[in-house]
Amino acid sequence: MRRSRIRRLACAAALALGAALLSPAAPSAAAAADPYQVLVFSKTAGFRHDSIPAGISAIQQLGAANDFTVTATEDAAAFTPQNLATYEAVVFLSTTGDVLNDSQQNALKGYVDGGGGFVGVHAAADTEYDWPEYEDLVGAWFQSHPAIQEARLTTEDHVHPATVHLDDTWTRTDEWYNYRSNPRGDVHVLQSLDESSYSGGEMAGDHPITWCHEQQNGRSFYTGLGHTIESFADPDFRQLLLGGIQYAAGAVEADCSSTGDPGPGGDSAEAEAYTSSSGVQTAPHAAASGGATLGYIDHGDWAGYASLDTAGATAFTARVSSAGAGGTIEVRAGSASGPLLGSVEVTPTGGWDTFTEVTTTLTAGTGPLYLRFTGGAGALFDVDRFALTRAPATEDGGSSDVHLFYYPWYGTPEGPAGSWRHWQQGGHTPPASLGADLYPKLGPYDSGDIAGAVDQHMEWVNRSGAGVIVYSWWGQGSYEDGLAGDVMDAAARHGIEVAWHIEPYTGRTAASVVDDIAYLEGKFGGHPAFYRDAAHGDRNAYYVFESLRIQDWSALDAVKDTAIVLAQTTDTTKVAHFGGIYTYDGIAGATAPGWKQAGDYAKANGLVWAPSVAPGYIDDRAVPGNTTPTLGRADGASYDRQWNNALDPAIGGDPTWVSVTSFNEWHEGSSIEPAASDPPPGHGYETFEGAYGKTGAAAETAYLDRTAYWTDRFEQRRG
Repeated sequence: MRRSRIRRLACAAALALGAALLSPAAPSAAAAADPYQVLVFSKTAGFRHDSIPAGISAIQQLGAANDFTVTATEDAAAFTPQNLATYEAVVFLSTTGDVLNDSQQNALKGYVDGGGGFVGVHAAADTEYDWPEYEDLVGAWFQSHPAIQEARLTTEDHVHPATVHLDDTWTRTDEWYNYRSNPRGDVHVLQSLDESSYSGGEMAGDHPITWCHEQQNGRSFYTGLGHTIESFADPDFRQLLLGGIQYAAGAVEADCSSTGDPGPGGDSAEAEAYTSSSGVQTAPHAAASGGATLGYIDHGDWAGYASLDTAGATAFTARVSSAGAGGTIEVRAGSASGPLLGSVEVTPTGGWDTFTEVTTTLTAGTGPLYLRFTGGAGALFDVDRFALTRAPATEDGGSSDVHLFYYPWYGTPEGPAGSWRHWQQGGHTPPASLGADLYPKLGPYDSGDIAGAVDQHMEWVNRSGAGVIVYSWWGQGSYEDGLAGDVMDAAARHGIEVAWHIEPYTGRTAASVVDDIAYLEGKFGGHPAFYRDAAHGDRNAYYVFESLRIQDWSALDAVKDTAIVLAQTTDTTKVAHFGGIYTYDGIAGATAPGWKQAGDYAKANGLVWAPSVAPGYIDDRAVPGNTTPTLGRADGASYDRQWNNALDPAIGGDPTWVSVTSFNEWHEGSSIEPAASDPPPGHGYETFEGAYGKTGAAAETAYLDRTAYWTDRFEQRRG
């Protein structure tokens, strides 16, 4: 059903009036519902925010004006099924730490899953780290924050009652949280932070800060705002908080379906999730993705998407419908009148609920995405969901010459693996006791948890400055082979490429490795994350661990024109038929034995030289009684020494690539993946405390940041 321009303007006026009526001083949309009760819980077992009393008072005032009563408590005994059943929503107001015991956690989960509402404010994300289901409930866990400062927020949903009153952008002062993972794929993002508007954002430019989602039969709302006392006197923030409570309580309806993950090598979005616009509106359609489209489109209208950058986009695809005149979608960069990157015609489909797909290639652009619409008189068409296809990672992202060895072999009983994998090495009993001398910041994770652990890994890889992971692969049909496609999808979403580490699987021969290369090329060669070295004929890369186990590698001659295969050795008499050399050893890099000779030989013979640097090596817990020497981290000095050795022509030759041992080989203690600063007590875990002068939570990412430092030095040295 279409409305005229006059009807559209009338609706816009009504929407504005509705927003005004939702203000804390006037009856809201919830007034039509029966009065209800809200529980505000503010117990803290860690940092305590001095804004909590102001928050309680603000919510009580909102309740008095909007027909709900508020019970404020810090007594966790309130979390029983019987007591929670009396409330329509529970608000976690800047809670911190472990505030609920097991039975109380079960009561809260059962309450929300059964139809109740949850609202998290600010430090609610800094809560219940030992309860995995809580991360799903709140949406994401707290990672870090910079100093309190002014920042610009982008409104991604102009319809939800929490954000309907806000302009396209909102500048305010608060404490801006970074999160351990990006929740976008699992929640409906209402607001995001513009990381270019402040210092300290660490979420690679896509930084949700307020969101909602359905939690089985219940509802969850979270906002990272609300650190300061002043926040709770801000009418706009109070309105946001009110809309979140009303949604969670079921007093008002809202679309909180998932915003959606970017697709492999690209980004996708609901067209109605615009952040700026002229003329267009959201149109409800049951047959559309998310139940709505970008509609009421006339000639000259446009919509902008601040969180979608056109940089690297090579194609645009959209799902459209039209019972009107049809017309053209113009894809522009930077503004509605910015450079035209491409356009595609939309012809009538016969009905507003009859959808088809249109696509066009794009020229290079930079800046936020804008869609401008042209055509004849009257309604033109609707746009449902669209996607940008992006080119593979480029040098504008991480360095394609710094490679991190990556291990996808971990598993948990709750995850896709269905059992503990690798964490129990050395006779340990996870989750508290692991076969590692360091404890992961994420805890013992499952390598098949793509939207959680793996996506976080890729964010951390980006932070390290490296552009390539070297995927530990144990043969065709192996566990790691089965996860490869999903991990590559996650890598592509973050602009990371994937090379391969051919491990010594049972029955490995030179001929089987050649067959493996053909298999991997055939299965993944077209994937945007599949690494190819432009400087070496666009060949892909395969590191062969323990290559000295096999004496005759002449079979590799069959793939030398399409693949760079690296031997693990510095003995140059053992590298015939290979295309490169690496070392892997996490101890040898401290003294670089044989590196100069291997690097010079590689350069003279047209081979890739990729010495391996490591922050340290200790495997006492993974291999009890092992007499192999270990190498302490020395607060980062060991890592610096190895990088210095690699980049010093007099010691390490002239490296083509630098390989890092490792991103996440926890058993050998060589990982740069963040390790917990507060591991389970009583197990003798080490931490990164003191690394590069950092302490506490700041030390957890010290080796990621130092890798970025050395990566930059490497790139500068290469010119």
